[in-house]
Amino acid sequence: MAIFARVSGILLSGALLAASPAASASAPAPVPVEVPIALIVDISTGQTLFAREEERRFVPASVVKVMTAYTAFGLIEEGRITPATPFQVSQELADEWSGEGSTMFLKAGDRPTFGELLLGATTVSGNDASVAIAMATTGSLESWIALMNANAAELGMRNTHFGSANGYPDEGRTFTSARDLAVLAEALVTRHPDLYRRYFGRRTFSWNGITQQNHEPLTGRVEGADGIKTGFTNEAGNTLVGSGERDGRRLVLVLAGVADYDMRGDVGRALLEWGFSDFETRPLAGAGTPMGTALVQDGASSRVSLRLPRDLALSLPLDSNGAITAAIRYNGPLMAPIAEGDTVAQLRVSVEGMEPFDVPLEAAENVGEANFLQRIVNGLRGLFT
Repeated sequence: MAIFARVSGILLSGALLAASPAASASAPAPVPVEVPIALIVDISTGQTLFAREEERRFVPASVVKVMTAYTAFGLIEEGRITPATPFQVSQELADEWSGEGSTMFLKAGDRPTFGELLLGATTVSGNDASVAIAMATTGSLESWIALMNANAAELGMRNTHFGSANGYPDEGRTFTSARDLAVLAEALVTRHPDLYRRYFGRRTFSWNGITQQNHEPLTGRVEGADGIKTGFTNEAGNTLVGSGERDGRRLVLVLAGVADYDMRGDVGRALLEWGFSDFETRPLAGAGTPMGTALVQDGASSRVSLRLPRDLALSLPLDSNGAITAAIRYNGPLMAPIAEGDTVAQLRVSVEGMEPFDVPLEAAENVGEANFLQRIVNGLRGLFT
């Protein structure tokens, strides 16, 4: 019978145990109780450094434009549109969206390039620019929003639904969670690094003779910070998705439901600095390191060896001395055939004082299907085990 999240045992070898100091940080996360939703993740290791109500659904406001940018980046990478492609602004679009909330101030007849529309959405949060992006690519808001939701599903954003391209109030049809936004931010940065650097982290943007400032409060004020996006409506409060990279570590943070504009920026900067300054990365094992075995059903072998597909490192609080434990988890026994390199299990790593996290494990060898004689042997073995 298949067993969900089967634990095969503690896996820390002597070498790993020697590298196992960890526990609580020397200083608590600088997140006051007035911030109801907060999350900071080290995407270099996969660890959560601090979380508060990270699965709670909320209205994201203009942070929706992070998915607008992610969706647009995908279309650019696929060659379906280029940053140099011009788009003519219709009278209908201008009448409905130019000057409505945050705006790029598009006018009917304007011919911005797709790249300029992206900058208008990511830098000055243009509601009109976001709708123009949708029209330039799919021809309708409905088709564009369906594409956004398909991308959210592909990323596993299970607490997210988009009802608009720009986050404008829509009676609650658009919602998300801090954990989902961290997943989206990681995908934005890691899948499209060049486009991310090109379209995020700009401090100003000008169009039609109007220069506007970017309200994102991290870039240029925290070492290594390079984006991503703020949002505000009366319904949502102040939201922030931010990211930065320092000394090879990439952090992503999310704040939501913050009542005060200045507090959002102050807490965002303090939390990002805390994530960089109060933790250090320590390597534990290299890619290809054997981690154990998993049971196999109807295979030429009854077990398959497991290995790390990538280097394993931990972000650990400074001056800490807690324990690190790990165990294999999988839905098993695994069914043959299994190909070398298939992701078949996870390594659940637990650091004292921190949230556990999972690292994928892959098959280190091929396991073919059992022949007739092997099936008989496996059946007999099962009777006595």
